[in-house]
Amino acid sequence: MEIKRIGLDLAKYVFEVHAVDGDEQVVLRKTLRREAVAQFFAELEPCLVGMEACCGSHYWAGVLTDLGHDVRLISPQFVKPYVKSNKNDRNDAEAICEAVGRPSMRFVPPKSSEQLEIQAVHRIRQRVVANRTRLVNQIRGLLGEHGIVVARDINRIRRALGEIADRQSGGLGELFLEMLGDMRDELAELDARLATYNRRIRNLFRSNEMCQRIGRIEGIGPITATALVAAIGDRSSFKNGRQFAAWLGLVPKQRSSGGKARLFGISKRGDRYLRTMLIHGARAVLGRSSGKTDARSQWINRMRERRHPNVVAVALANKNARIVWSLLLREQSYCPDHVVSFG
Repeated sequence: MEIKRIGLDLAKYVFEVHAVDGDEQVVLRKTLRREAVAQFFAELEPCLVGMEACCGSHYWAGVLTDLGHDVRLISPQFVKPYVKSNKNDRNDAEAICEAVGRPSMRFVPPKSSEQLEIQAVHRIRQRVVANRTRLVNQIRGLLGEHGIVVARDINRIRRALGEIADRQSGGLGELFLEMLGDMRDELAELDARLATYNRRIRNLFRSNEMCQRIGRIEGIGPITATALVAAIGDRSSFKNGRQFAAWLGLVPKQRSSGGKARLFGISKRGDRYLRTMLIHGARAVLGRSSGKTDARSQWINRMRERRHPNVVAVALANKNARIVWSLLLREQSYCPDHVVSFG
């Protein structure tokens, strides 16, 4: 049995296999339990294996690559158009097999175990930040119900909780004061956990040469640098810097037809976390560019004269993304004096 291409639908316990030969004829449809997947592919001749980029896909990509197979990961949104009739695991495997054989298909770069570890640090830190934000908003709402208005600043919340705890008065009931004390302790615990993850990110930044290389770019610090390195698998998967920026959703959305080009706001595709970090870093650069005479700052100041600051921040984030791709692909160090392509 000659197998040219396989579509593998991943799951927790039950996997579906759809295989075709060189004539694009179906030669195998098979259901596998999780413990049998590695053994099944170990007995096959090396071939092209397609999988959706989902939970566990990077792990299985590493396993099957070690067995000699050529593994390609596809974004689920590019697989969906190939699903015929009703959606089920068997039809999904067939759609993956069809999609991975398209010559113009875009693939997701597989991640190494080190990248997955860095990404896990960022995901957990992101959850801790979200939990802290929810807690602070709840504290502000509860205090507002008792006529105590605190500005949207986490430091002011800390001060307000400290003052209330020290006063132990102000018309607040005993039960409410006790709950405020609990929330104050919870906030301190979340602050400590966030500081721990920030310290881990700084350690990862110092120990990774690629992170330090792109961390020299204005607007990219340890958090953004480590997140970028964790997200980018094979840098050669992107044809150029613009394609990398488009992958991050930092290019205009286009709806063109009949020879008429129509461009809108940024597409917001890809990883929202990365895009947010790049744009926030660009905003910080904008605040310090006034009065500077280097080419980068002059370009920013010219842009600010005619465009909204939000537009300028996105444009700078786009340029930073392109510079990151160039540095990682060529393994060069960032030198501001060599960046002369600011039009």
